[in-house]
This record gives sequence, C-alpha cells and structure tokens, in this order.
Amino acid sequence: MNFDELIERRGTQCDKWDSMETKFGVPAEDGLAMWVADMDFRPPACVTDALRGMLGHGVFGYYGSDTNYREAICWWMQTRHGWTIDPTWIFTTHGLVNGTGMCVEAFTEPGDGVVLFTPVYHAFARVLKAAERKIVECPLVNNDGRYEMDFDAYDAILDGSEKMVVLCSPHNPGGRVWTKEELEGVAAFARKHDLILVSDEIHHDLVFPGSKHTVMAHIDGIEDRLVMMTATTKTFNIAGAHSGNVIIADDALRARFAKRMGALGMSANSFGVVMAEAAYTAQGAEWVDALLEYLDGNRKVFDAGVNAIPGLRSMPLEATYLSWVDFSGTGMARDAFTSRVEHTAKIAANHGPTFGSGGENFLRFNIAMPRVRVEEAVERLRGAFSDLQ
Repeated sequence: MNFDELIERRGTQCDKWDSMETKFGVPAEDGLAMWVADMDFRPPACVTDALRGMLGHGVFGYYGSDTNYREAICWWMQTRHGWTIDPTWIFTTHGLVNGTGMCVEAFTEPGDGVVLFTPVYHAFARVLKAAERKIVECPLVNNDGRYEMDFDAYDAILDGSEKMVVLCSPHNPGGRVWTKEELEGVAAFARKHDLILVSDEIHHDLVFPGSKHTVMAHIDGIEDRLVMMTATTKTFNIAGAHSGNVIIADDALRARFAKRMGALGMSANSFGVVMAEAAYTAQGAEWVDALLEYLDGNRKVFDAGVNAIPGLRSMPLEATYLSWVDFSGTGMARDAFTSRVEHTAKIAANHGPTFGSGGENFLRFNIAMPRVRVEEAVERLRGAFSDLQ
C-alpha cells in the first residue's frame, strides 16, 4: 500500500501518459498526466497474486463456472453497500461504457431520446451519438459550487420521445454524492416520464468521509425500471481489464437485456473475472480503506492549493478522484486558461465542454497519483496564473 511510490508509466502503452502530447500538446518528458480516469497506483496484492497464479499455470483457455465470482460480487455489495442481490441478476460486460451501450441497444431504438444530467461523463454522449440516439441534456444547477437538480425545469425540456435516463452516481465530473432525497427525485422523474433508469455507480466505493452513497436500488418504487451498473475497475485500478457488471432485479428488463447479450455472443474475459473475484475480498477492502485515506489527503492538498489561486475554484469533492476546477473567475476565454494549463503548467487535463452543457469553463484533473505529483501540479498551476495573484 505504498501510494507514494513513483511508478514510471511512460512507454508502457499507457493512454494517460503516452497520449497526452498527441491529444493536448503536453510534452511527455516533463508533462503531468491528469486526464484519463485511472490511478497511478498498483492494485492490491490479492489481485496481482491472482494474476501470478494464472501466469504460473500458463494455460489460458475458456473460463468455466463463474459461481465464486458472482458470490464475490454479492458479498461485496452486501458488505460494503448493504445491498442484497441475487447472483442471477448479474451480467458481465466489457466495462461500463460497453454496459451503457448494451443498455442503449436493449431498451431504446434509433431516434429515441436519452436523458443526461450534464455536465456528465463524456463517454455517455459518445455512445449515444454512435448509436443514433437523441441526447437530451438536462443541465445541472451549479449552486455556489455544488451541483443540484431542477426537475421542474427538466419536465419542460422533455418532449415525450425519451425512453431512458442515465444517472452518474456518484457524479463524474462534479464529485457529488447524491442524497437519498435527490435520488428519490430522479426515481419520480423516471416514473413520471416512463423512462428506464440506468444508474452508473462505478465510483460508489470511492466516497470520502462526510458523505454517504445510497445505492439507487434502495430507492422505493423504481425496481421495475432500474438497471444498476457497477465495476471493480475504478475501485482497484484495473480499468484495462474492461470488466463491468450490469445488475437487473426486474425479470422483464433482465430478459430483454439477456436477449441482446445473447445476440451479440458476449461473454466475460477470464482475466477480468479472476481479478474481480480476488479484489472483492477482505484483503481488497483493507486496500480500499487505505486508498481512500490517501486520496482524501490528495483532495485536501489539491483543493487548498487551487482555491488559493485567484480566479480558480475546485468544486468540493465528495467522491471520485476527479477534481472539477472552475476557471470562470479568471475572466479568461476557455482557450486562454486551457493554454496556460497545457503549455505553461504542462498539465494534461480533460476539457470541460466534452462533458456537455455546463462544462465550458471547467477542466477535470485526476488526483489519483503520488502526493508529490499533486503538490507539483499545484505549484505549476500557481506559476501559470501568477499574474493573477
């Protein structure tokens, strides 16, 4: 659990570090990669030990019974989230972007509207555009640096063509942990407009002290239209496994999803199954607890440093390791503040507009890295905006 260890990822086919010069103009040799949402930490030893066992055996054939894997998922959800699920409810997809695409295919048709509360994880819009679905943006309200929902306004936006709503819970990029009352509002909105509700809860294990995540499945009256999505990938930094779970309690919805999965001939990757089974254990839980303590320290360092720079404001982070920084206070155009971050500070961060309406004045920074690099990022930003101080 040495999260301070500096692990060289450049030159390892690492998208986050090896692609930042091509995508952002940030030089690989001295740039800081703070964009792609994976961590610069090794996963827990229980995961790497399980992989070593596979490598030691040396035969990588078709995977057999996944009973233990399903039981591990059930154990984790019950132990960490108080959520009781049946093993038969679980579908394994090739990550949750794939899971989102599968839901779009299973529950909507080309031309149907799909609601997104924006700004929100950019892959949702990418999938919807490719699938020829209509993106219906319901903008979140930025209430003094805290995102909130306005369902009266959203009612007026919808035109009846919508068939699905995708919720990001906890929220990416804003880091909000939605309250139970807010989730009840989402459920009522979905019922009112007869929408399938897909709840992407990939960050549900990464919640900081002072906030409590509520599983959408715990909200009454939503069972017949709810699709839950979870994964080990963000929690344990094994995103390259491209493994996620779509969990559906309702029999009718589950049958529709199963039909689409069968039509595409999809099955799980054995490496993802082995890693997930190893991660969802007491050893994995201990590692996650230590990780959260470390990330909490990173969050405090980054927020204090960024908020001390006039014109910059980091949205309070309740969950995830993705800091959403507002540059509107600088009075600069988006190209101007982005250029300072990329070319002066030499930091690669996600551009706000890719997350949809409301992201225009923001950049998203990944702080899941050794603290010395977080401190360095703060110093670079301070230098890039020194004329404002």
